[in-house]
Amino acid sequence: MEPLTLTADREGERLDAFLARAVPHLTRSAAQRLLEEGAVTLGGKAARKNARTAPGDVVEVALPDPQPVEVHPQNIPLDIVYEDSDVIVVNKPVGMVVHPAPGHPDGTLVNALLYHCGDSLSGINGQLRPGIVHRIDRDTSGLIIAAKNDRAHLALSAQLQDHTLSRVYEAVAVGGFREDGGTVEAPIGRHPVDRKKMAIDPKNGRAAVTHWQVLGRYPGYTHLECRLETGRTHQIRVHLASIGHPLLGDTVYGAKKPVPGLAGQCLHARKLCFLHPATGRAVELECPLPDWFEQILEKLTKR
Repeated sequence: MEPLTLTADREGERLDAFLARAVPHLTRSAAQRLLEEGAVTLGGKAARKNARTAPGDVVEVALPDPQPVEVHPQNIPLDIVYEDSDVIVVNKPVGMVVHPAPGHPDGTLVNALLYHCGDSLSGINGQLRPGIVHRIDRDTSGLIIAAKNDRAHLALSAQLQDHTLSRVYEAVAVGGFREDGGTVEAPIGRHPVDRKKMAIDPKNGRAAVTHWQVLGRYPGYTHLECRLETGRTHQIRVHLASIGHPLLGDTVYGAKKPVPGLAGQCLHARKLCFLHPATGRAVELECPLPDWFEQILEKLTKR
């Protein structure tokens, strides 16, 4: 794979931290290994492991060639909302895991994409996450975009960083809101005790911003539109829980008792807007609320 050229934008940031922030799904430990292997240059010279950046510094990183994909294609039906030679956008159902992980070796969106797209998926994220630009939780439904080549993947990842790739969700939160809209701005990091959860972490968390607007009010619940300015893991769930309004059905950040008829949190990725990586034109996509979401709203109306 050709070296990836990046431009630093912060003063005094550790180079491994910059790489983990700038390269899609590259962990800090993986960035440190690349530095140790001499795969990173700073200003045209081999970078030291403890190097720090200055705004405008040119960083080149030689990412390892993608390994052959060992995940098996599976003929799983996909609700394809948009597709061309560069990208594919799918309306993911509740219950589908995005990529293989412990406990979920198959039956994932990646298995389905491999069957549908064949070899036409980007290899930047390695053998378990081919094409995956961003993720949504297993029990969240809605739009997710995948890249069919590395050029498209890098372009879409850059849009995630500069917020030109926009994602809008609909959710049902517990409790009532006094205002009609607002913003939650609080850094999110890994939970200090339960490493499977995320938490508000002012010291070590990454910046996270969620804009919300009331769509409907019901006794004890509120129907919301949530627009992500950033895309941290579990961002909407953590942010709303932090202001006292966890999502209906979220047994991780809210009430531990499941809601009958609801598999997980009441959250749907309804809208997706991005600049096409090849043409630069704006693409705006939307999918309807799933039946289970509509049924929740109908039940709340009758309360």
